[in-house]
Amino acid sequence: MTPTLVRHRPQLDLAPAAADASARARDWAEIQERMLVPLYEAVYGHLDVGAGTRLLGLGCGSGLALLLAAGRGAQVTGVDSDHARVELARERLRPGPGDGGRRDARLVAGGPADAVDPASPPYTLITAFHPIGCTAGDEEELAPTLAAVSAAAERGSAVVLTAWGPPERCATSAVMRVAAKLAERMRARRRGTGGWRPAQRDALEEIAAGAGLRPDGSGRVACPFGYADMTSAVRGLLSTGAFDAAVAATDQRQVEKELTEALHPHVRRDGTVWMPNVFRYLIARTA
Repeated sequence: MTPTLVRHRPQLDLAPAAADASARARDWAEIQERMLVPLYEAVYGHLDVGAGTRLLGLGCGSGLALLLAAGRGAQVTGVDSDHARVELARERLRPGPGDGGRRDARLVAGGPADAVDPASPPYTLITAFHPIGCTAGDEEELAPTLAAVSAAAERGSAVVLTAWGPPERCATSAVMRVAAKLAERMRARRRGTGGWRPAQRDALEEIAAGAGLRPDGSGRVACPFGYADMTSAVRGLLSTGAFDAAVAATDQRQVEKELTEALHPHVRRDGTVWMPNVFRYLIARTA
């Protein structure tokens, strides 16, 4: 499935919106989140997600992946530390006229442990769709998180981990390196505050092993990033959080300027921005 290009308030000034948490969450929901729809759909198809699935989405964002799973009949729970994104997820998953007045969705603002309810049936699928490498320390934090929440899943349940594909197959890699370059000065002062970096080849397998999970297949999915214009591209990429360390190390305007320059090679004649990418997913199983 190819993402639809989004027309998104091109005349607005970037700095105030990017600095505001609720505006950035909406930028994620309206622009960026849909870029990973092919990944969500590929995983759900691989695992035959449906009416018998009880899914826990870690880092669920504004709930698009949960909405797609719920559309297949799954019972979904999502958790994210970003309260603004969770509020948007609640809006998306609120029962509508065509839902018969109900939709079994639970959204939690907080940490993964907050989504574990001993009184509820165990999960049959856990997803961590946020690709590793976007923020410093996410690889190190993921293994213990998965080990803890896996106890709330049935034995043999699927756990999904994701990462960027090889840099040479991800046009966005060169753009994301702006985050690493600008964050370099802070990284020199404070260990572990860097931005985006490509995942190592076996990073997902190592995380699964560290969480006590058994690998059970993997795949690669094309997820092109397509934007209606340069403003939408900058907004969308800033909403990922991958540039937060760069903003802290320099300033918002500097990051926007260098990000715009890095995006110029990907601008097409009609003004749209298009970057082909490949993402990798690993299916692991709980013990």
